[in-house]
Order: sequence, then C-alpha cells, then structure tokens
Amino acid sequence: MGKPLILDPPRLLAPLDGFKIWSATYDHAPNPLLALEQRIALPLLGSLKNLRVADLCAGTGRWSFLARKQGARVVAIDLCPEMIRLAARRHPAVLADLQHLPLAATSFDLAICSFALSYVPSLSAVFEEFARVAPRILVSDLHPAAQAAGWTRSFPIRTVARSLADLDTAARAAGLNPESSVEARFAEPERPIFDRAGKSRQFDQLRRIPAIFLKTWTRPC
Repeated sequence: MGKPLILDPPRLLAPLDGFKIWSATYDHAPNPLLALEQRIALPLLGSLKNLRVADLCAGTGRWSFLARKQGARVVAIDLCPEMIRLAARRHPAVLADLQHLPLAATSFDLAICSFALSYVPSLSAVFEEFARVAPRILVSDLHPAAQAAGWTRSFPIRTVARSLADLDTAARAAGLNPESSVEARFAEPERPIFDRAGKSRQFDQLRRIPAIFLKTWTRPC
C-alpha cells in the first residue's frame, strides 16, 4: 500500500497581504455575517443624520456607504492601498494605520470598526485612538463562540483570538464606558443567503451559535 495522503492546512496570510488579494472580490460574494451585522447595527446606532462618522478599517467602504445613506458625513480609513483605492471611488478616503490615525481629537461623532479587531496587534493602542477621535464607538466581529466552533473567515488571513472581556478591558483603559452589547445569531433574514450559496442544510445548525458580536462604548464628556 502506498503512503496515506497528508494534506497541508491552508497557509494563513498576514492581514495586509491577504486583504490586497481579497480586495478584487470582496464586494462580490454575498456574506451572511455582514448582512447580520447590518441588520442589527443600524437600529442599534439610531439616527446618523448629519453626524461625522469615521469608518475605520473601512475596506472598500461598506460602512461608509451605509452611513452616507443615513445622512452622515463620512471618511473611510484603511491601511490596505488596494482596499482604500476602491473606497475612494465613492467616499473621502485616507490610507492610514488604525493605531496612528491622522485625525484631530474629537473630530468625529462616531467611529465604526467592523470585522477588523481580529487583525490588529495591539488592542490598547487601537482603543486609545478610538477614544481620542470620537465620543462613541461601535465595534463588531466574529463571535468567539463561532471561532471556538471552528468557523473560519471566507479568506485565509491570520487572526488573533480575543474574548469580549479583552475588548472591554482595553476600552475601559482608554476611558470608554460600555453602552450596549449584542451577541447575534443568524435568523430568517439571513436564510436566503445560505440558500443561494447551496448551504441550506447548514443554516439550522449554524443559527444555534452566536455568529457575531456588536459592542458600543461612549467617552464621558
């Protein structure tokens, strides 16, 4: 008998390298995690009309688009040139590191950081910047329970596993107070995305696990 075939696990890319490649297809594949986040986050945030919103780690500007539709004034910021080049086609956009934002203190009313904190090396540095530029922060990401259940990102990028308590600790150290926390599961609005992807059988199993979290903090006046 021949030797058993051993398959190497997929190589995980460094975040910046991965997003450079992912930028070419990022906006084209329906993503139930993003759909769930949008469904929960927009009511959670309330009216954005006339607010100054910083879309941090903006990627191609998905949240910039959503916030502008709500009447906000938006700037998209990302470290990946390929991503921010796409965002700049529709929104004011800046190439910058999340840990060193080229923004004046309290120059925004709200900062949004969506599905990005798993890629940053230092939570403390990031939350200090959040607290410096805006009095209200929204963060979302894949839920730790989903990671523990073996859920993977749709692109092989290296991530850092963190608990919700880790985020709260970094936020408190930066002078931010907790405002709201939501641990969301897939529900019927996301079912058609699974159906179109040929994953209908997986939906009922996956909906039992918290898929994402959304947390907001505020900075005292």
